[in-house]
Amino acid sequence: MNPLRSVGARLGLGLAVVVAAALVLVDLIVVPSLERKLTNAKLAQLREAAPPVGAQLSSSSSYTLDDTIQSAQASTDARVVYFSVLSYNPPKIVVYADSNTVSSADVENDPLALRAFTEFQPVRGTVTFKDERYAEVAYPLAAGPVILLRASLHDSLGSIAFVRSRRVVAGLIALGLSLLVGYVAASIFARRIRRLERAADRIASGDFGEPVVDRGRDELGQLAAAFERMRQRLAQLEHARREFIANASHELRTPLFSLAGFLELMSDEELDPKTQAEFMATMREQVERLTKLATELLDLSRLDAGRLTVENEPIDLASLAETLAEEFHAVARSTDHDLAVAGGAEEVTALGDEERVLQIGRILVENALIHTPPGTPVRLAAAHRNVSALLTVEDRGPGIPAEHSGQIFDRFYRLEGAVASGSGLGLAIARELAELMGGSVELEPRPERTVFSLVLPAAPAQPEISRENERLREPSLQ
Repeated sequence: MNPLRSVGARLGLGLAVVVAAALVLVDLIVVPSLERKLTNAKLAQLREAAPPVGAQLSSSSSYTLDDTIQSAQASTDARVVYFSVLSYNPPKIVVYADSNTVSSADVENDPLALRAFTEFQPVRGTVTFKDERYAEVAYPLAAGPVILLRASLHDSLGSIAFVRSRRVVAGLIALGLSLLVGYVAASIFARRIRRLERAADRIASGDFGEPVVDRGRDELGQLAAAFERMRQRLAQLEHARREFIANASHELRTPLFSLAGFLELMSDEELDPKTQAEFMATMREQVERLTKLATELLDLSRLDAGRLTVENEPIDLASLAETLAEEFHAVARSTDHDLAVAGGAEEVTALGDEERVLQIGRILVENALIHTPPGTPVRLAAAHRNVSALLTVEDRGPGIPAEHSGQIFDRFYRLEGAVASGSGLGLAIARELAELMGGSVELEPRPERTVFSLVLPAAPAQPEISRENERLREPSLQ
């Protein structure tokens, strides 16, 4: 494996590159700046000392000039050279006295001194002689001579060279530490990433049992928390899927076994016609149960796949309540239920799909008739509530315990002791259809009463047009 492909090596190398770049920038920016500052400081020191030295030399006689120059050298810590005027045209000056008693050959043609003489103003700068740099200040006197102060920059620049050498050593140490720290930190980081990778592989293979744990508070810790939420959600979905398959298999197997038993009994030639008719009626009920279950499962699969579409048009919930009451009138009479529509004939207009609203209404009314004892009043009503329209089914039965209200809309969920003829899918379908239309199904459980409400967005009110306006809008027949 290429070592540079690992996160540790890459991060360590990246840190080393950053440190190296920082060191190069220091060498290109900081060191020259420091060198300029030290040189300018030395020149400023010499410039400040030049006028007093010039005054001392101007007032000295030829007999005391050498002593004065030596004294000036000691006080300024710089070489002092006194130039006298040889000629003004062309301008030429010569060394008259020098604090360096060995030789004055290096300053005989000093450009700064000649420039100060010709321009008659102080001049400062640096010169190089035999690979050594000097700071110089040339100061003209009133009578024409020029004073030159020269100081070596060897010590100042030597300290910079010392700093640079130390910086190189420190830089190499920093490079090594950055490589080490970067590699170690990246290895720890990569270990956390590998844990997440293994967790993702487990989740992808369908193993939701082991939680995804990362105690970090950085972005990787947040990613691990997102992985854990995904694992929990997928575990819930997997549990629901298995439960759905088990319940669906059970719901399908029960009527199929019943049909198989009745078919075996029907093969008995000694059955009288009355018994055969009873068996046929029971078999028909089981076939209807299978048909209803298959339809509900198909609706759920379409809802899960997002292939079920609904219309969004104005519908009159009051009229649909009347339709439902008429549709279940015979069933209510056979079970001795008092089924009626409550309220007046006021129009309650909602936005939704009429067929799906009727399907939800049938589920709610059928539940009210099946799960309440004979003689229980069942009322349908339509009403407005703020910006919503409601279709309500209320029964005066035993009611639904409050602890079951949060699960009553789950698939295949049935209360203990409830009538076993249902599949436990009706309310789940009703809720998902309502949400698909932008509404909801609400449960209001109360002692000895149960109220289910289909809540849909109310249709916007249409302004009434008077008959006179309608007549005026009609085309004239004249």
